[in-house]
Amino acid sequence: RPCIDMRNVGYNVEWSQELRVAQSLEEYVKASMLIDLLRAAGVPAVDVPRPVFDMSVGYDLAGVRGDKVRAFVAGMRDAKALIDRLRRDLPAPLRDTAFVTNISNSVTLSTFHGCPPREIEGIADHLMGELGLDTVIKLNPTLLGPAELKRLLHDRLGYTEVRVPAEAFEKDADWEQVCGFVGRLRRRAKDLGRGFGVKLTNTLVVENREGFLPSSEKTMYLSGPPLHVLAVRLVRRFRTRFGARLPISFSGGIDRLNFPDAVSLGLVPVTVCSDLLGPGGYTRLRGYSQRLVERMEQTKVPDIPDFIIDAQGQGPAALKAAGFKRPPSKWEPAYQEWVDQAVLLNTKAYAAAVVDDPRYARPQNSAAPKKVGRKLELFDCLACDKCVPACPNGANFTLVLPQGKVPILKLSKQAGVWRSLEAGELVFDKKHQLANFADFCNECGNCDVFCPEDGGPYRIKPRFFGSRASWEAAKGHDGFHLERRGAAETMRGRFSGKEFQMTVDQDRADYSGEGFHLRFLTSDPAGTVSGDCVGEVDLAYFQIMDLLRKALYAEGAVNYVNS
Repeated sequence: RPCIDMRNVGYNVEWSQELRVAQSLEEYVKASMLIDLLRAAGVPAVDVPRPVFDMSVGYDLAGVRGDKVRAFVAGMRDAKALIDRLRRDLPAPLRDTAFVTNISNSVTLSTFHGCPPREIEGIADHLMGELGLDTVIKLNPTLLGPAELKRLLHDRLGYTEVRVPAEAFEKDADWEQVCGFVGRLRRRAKDLGRGFGVKLTNTLVVENREGFLPSSEKTMYLSGPPLHVLAVRLVRRFRTRFGARLPISFSGGIDRLNFPDAVSLGLVPVTVCSDLLGPGGYTRLRGYSQRLVERMEQTKVPDIPDFIIDAQGQGPAALKAAGFKRPPSKWEPAYQEWVDQAVLLNTKAYAAAVVDDPRYARPQNSAAPKKVGRKLELFDCLACDKCVPACPNGANFTLVLPQGKVPILKLSKQAGVWRSLEAGELVFDKKHQLANFADFCNECGNCDVFCPEDGGPYRIKPRFFGSRASWEAAKGHDGFHLERRGAAETMRGRFSGKEFQMTVDQDRADYSGEGFHLRFLTSDPAGTVSGDCVGEVDLAYFQIMDLLRKALYAEGAVNYVNS
């Protein structure tokens, strides 16, 4: 950690799987159930197709054949038993919702870098033949070969500092090997009545030379703008070799501007990751559909096939290539041939254009997010809120503390007499504060990348744990756990490694830490204090925890902690 670097291009060193197989199944099913609950409640208000749930598996044949993956696939194909168990966690009025039990019948095989060709083919054959799944194989950009990849990455795009290790090409399947098993698997799928396709592409393995990600990681994985050019070049190769009807799923540097172009190449689905890690997060997705609609309106077309024909201006040439003198209607078999020829011509034209498009070149992708030279503090940062949407897990959130000043009291007991000293004040100037829900945070560091201040919100801001067990397990991290039992609310806090605990029941407070255990009324701590202490007790930590407690449980507040 950190494991994500999205300052400009996009690199990561994290594994794609952080859950156990059984946990992954449960998360898929929960997501499907949530969608069914929304649809039952009339959200969205219009009738839309149900989202496609696509399984993802890897990385070797022995693992895919094992009991864990078999159980995962069986659970995805028939989730009734798991759904019945999860129903019990729902409020009574929702338990009788009609949930879809067949979550998925398709899988994408995300072959790891260096997976042998025979292993890839064996896994795909097993998935289609033994498990009965429609299968897509995700392939690597090293398929371009070292000479072509270097020419594009260094000479044409200018990323001369990016180095692909030689073993990446030596270990990965080469072009002819991939074409061989794609052809065989395509025929095998047809015999089985299964769907088969490829996904272009995986990230590009490169040397870790940037100095941002941990030096213990010798390699990292490139995504973003340069990967778009490499992936599109591979699309052109596959279209040239296999024609327009080999299904190709696409990932690689997709953003709002190039999404319509990817659609015009007949790529389905077009997926995105790196762009959503930028400012705005998942809300950036809205621009994708808006941009596609704008392009379709410009060409005055009603659907995607017509858009493919017209989007790149290749319609007339495609008609000629198909051997037609007049445009066929959509009800004629010849129409699909027209679309196919447009896909091929669009791909060729777009692949040539992106190499010379400056938005993918190094000069336009070298600037880093600006920092203001100020250190992040527990409270009262710039409150720009960039860390909230930048978190891919949604772990960062806002809460409201009263603006103003709170005096800091220090209490001591001398000869049986309590004494108090006012020592400064806590100042809160911002309309809201930022916080982090630790159970959702994997410390990827992406919020630190886009925060204008130094330190990282996931490290510095108040961190809340969803259970006492998770708080206790995180000994190396400051943070809080809050729970409510009847009228009593208890918060455990860790500041610079020191632990404190407070319980507030209406106006009565019980506050303890190393060397002290106090009781007092929150309205008058100095005048009502009792208990024992060694030395002086600083009430600043109590006041911080009490303010956070009130903010999290405030009427109308919605956050991870109170829910």
